Amino acid sequence: MNTILIIIAIFIVFNFGRIYYQNSQAPTLGVTDGQLSAIDKKPNNVSSQTDVPEKHVAPLAMKSTATATMQALVAASAQYGNASIIEQTDHYLYVVFTTALMKYRDDVEFYIDEANKEVHFRSASRAGYSDMGLNRERYNKIAELYQAL
Repeated sequence: MNTILIIIAIFIVFNFGRIYYQNSQAPTLGVTDGQLSAIDKKPNNVSSQTDVPEKHVAPLAMKSTATATMQALVAASAQYGNASIIEQTDHYLYVVFTTALMKYRDDVEFYIDEANKEVHFRSASRAGYSDMGLNRERYNKIAELYQAL
């Protein structure tokens, strides 16, 4: 019985350590040739630039200018909460959202595509396998906040 409890304890500690490590590793992100970083096969991410139907979200419509669009994206991210801006340029915004309870970090990118008058979106969890739909929920809420501005 004691051996089983020790094995379970080791398993739990190992998994928490693995999640902590994954959560602390910031990925290399950005825009290359008008494309945000590709998403992986795990179900814990969404993007407006993927061909995978269950991971696809629609790009947002641009505001009147790139500047107005960026201001609205920053404001919507702040209103959503638990957001830290990591990088911001005229056409790119990288925000890390931290979940309240477990402190998981999710990397979110926005790319303003002026030629097509749209904003591309990518959201991916750093740790774990499934996000139980959180990245899609985040997209929906940020889209709602953004459109209201």
